[in-house]
Amino acid sequence: MTNETVLEALKNVTYPGFTKDIVTFGFVKNVEVNGDKVIVTIDITSSASEVKQQLTADATVELKKAGFSDVEVHITAPQAPKEHSNTMSGKNIAPQIKNFVMVSSGKGGVGKSTTSVNLAVSLAMQGKKVGLLDADIYGPNIPRMMGLDEQKPEIMGNKVQPMKAYGVEVMSMGSLMESGQSLLWRGAMIMKAIEQLLRDILWSDLDVLVIDMPPGTGDAQLTLAQSIPVTAGVTVTTPQEVSLDDSRRSLDMFEKLHIPTAGVIENMSGFICPSCDTESDIFGMGTSQAVAEEFNTVLLARIPIEPAVRIGGDTGQPVAYFKTDSETAKRYQESASKLWEFIEKVNAEGGADNSAVQPTTPPGVSACSM
Repeated sequence: MTNETVLEALKNVTYPGFTKDIVTFGFVKNVEVNGDKVIVTIDITSSASEVKQQLTADATVELKKAGFSDVEVHITAPQAPKEHSNTMSGKNIAPQIKNFVMVSSGKGGVGKSTTSVNLAVSLAMQGKKVGLLDADIYGPNIPRMMGLDEQKPEIMGNKVQPMKAYGVEVMSMGSLMESGQSLLWRGAMIMKAIEQLLRDILWSDLDVLVIDMPPGTGDAQLTLAQSIPVTAGVTVTTPQEVSLDDSRRSLDMFEKLHIPTAGVIENMSGFICPSCDTESDIFGMGTSQAVAEEFNTVLLARIPIEPAVRIGGDTGQPVAYFKTDSETAKRYQESASKLWEFIEKVNAEGGADNSAVQPTTPPGVSACSM
C-alpha cells in the first residue's frame, strides 16, 4: 500500500456537480499510509455541508475498495458566511466603530443629508456615542447643517481629528476643501477618498457611525460595502412615484450588497402649517409603505415638510436638537429608536460580517490621495 495506491483510488471520486475527479482538481493535499491504514486530507472550495459529506463517503468507499481497512478522510472547507452578512469584503478598516449605518437614496433632492444629520443627533441625544460621515463627495452639505461650515478639522500627523457638534463626531470632504470648490473626480478617486475618510480619520470608539451617501448606486456605495461591515441600511425617499421608483433601486442595492435593511424614511410627507399646526397632503403621504413591504422592510418614519427643518439645515441648528417639541423632531427621535432596535437585532443574530471578496481599483486608473 503506497501513496500512489491512494491517489489511483481517489481518481474515482468526482467532485459533486463536475466531471473531473478530486485528484485532477488538485484537492488532495496530504496522504499518510501506515500498513492498511490511510489518512487523507482533502481541501475543497465549497462551504456546503452536503458536498463535504458526499466526498467523505465516496472517498471512504474507494479507499476500502483499494484494500485499506482503516480509513480517515479529513475535509477542509471555507467557513460558510452568515445568513444576514455584508459579504462584499473581508476587512473592517475602522474596527473601533461598533456599528455602521448607510443612509442612501435612489435620487438626489429627497432630504437624505437632512435625515442623516437628524438621525445622528437623535441617536446622540439618546445616549449613544455617534459619528457622522459625509460621504457625499460631490455635494457635501453636512458641515453647514451641523454648524461647522466655518471650521477646519485639526491635522495630527497623517491623521485628521473629526470635528464635534451636538454630541456627534463629524467629518466631511467639504471640510477638507476650499468653499465652493468642485471635485472633478473619476470613480477610482472617489473609491480612494471613501476609504481614507474611514481609515485616516481619528474616530473614537463609537457606538455607531451614520454615513450620508451620495445619491444613486455606484462606486461610493460599493467601496463602502467593501471596506466595512455595514450593520444597517436606511433608504430616504419622497412620496412621489418618480422618487419611489429610484428608492426601489436603493433597496435592491442593499439586497445585492447583503446589507440588512432597517427601513424607509418618507421625507416631505405632508406639510405642517406653522400658524395652525394643521398637516396637509401636498406631495402625497404614506406611499412608501407599499415599497417597504415589497422589500420585506418597514416604514421607519414619515417626516413632514415643516419650516423649522429648512431653517435648521440652513443655520446649522438641527431640528431634532433645537426644536424637540416639534412634530418633526419627535418623528426623528422615534425613527432613531427604531433604527437602534434594528441594530441590536442584527447584532444579536451574529452581526454584519464579511467574506473574501476584496475591493479593487480598475486597471490603468490611479487613485488620488487626500
